[in-house]
Amino acid sequence: MFEDLIELDKQLFIYLNGMGVPFWDSFWLYLSKTLSFVTIPIFLFLIYYLYLKLGFKKAVVAIITVGLLLLCTDQLSVFIKQGTQRLRPCYDNEIQELMRMVRSYCGGRYSFFSAHGANSFALASFFSILYKKETKVLGFALLIWATLVSYSRIYIGVHFPLDVITGIGVGILFGWLFARLCISTLEKI
Repeated sequence: MFEDLIELDKQLFIYLNGMGVPFWDSFWLYLSKTLSFVTIPIFLFLIYYLYLKLGFKKAVVAIITVGLLLLCTDQLSVFIKQGTQRLRPCYDNEIQELMRMVRSYCGGRYSFFSAHGANSFALASFFSILYKKETKVLGFALLIWATLVSYSRIYIGVHFPLDVITGIGVGILFGWLFARLCISTLEKI
């Protein structure tokens, strides 16, 4: 059963990765960067928005919470990658010749689960929950951004779909948990 799931995951990866065309490669590579001219303005806007809505003291608490959230999702990904040791698609001899490698550098050796997927969905979930009563537009825009970032990892050839889906699930769970913690802390300030 588990082997069937892994095989299906590989086939889905080959299909999704193979849909890419060189015209779009730079777009997806750019989206996949952790710090870019897309992500930096998003982070700065979110920090400003926190300050605007919460004031300085509460915004600092929320920013620290976001920092801890990203630290937890990122480090959990590293821990799980070392524990499962599932090879990235570009290191998997079974499919190396069948995939499109969009960049020359593949990244670390292991892929399960996607830290990009976890971190982007953790942020999107956190802010969607934190501001669900005030604006649905912000949450929707962040979910679109997180989805694009997550898919970019399959497109450029560094994660299997199961890696990304698991990362998304972890990100949503941690985003929800940290948002609840942050909201309860902010109510006491």
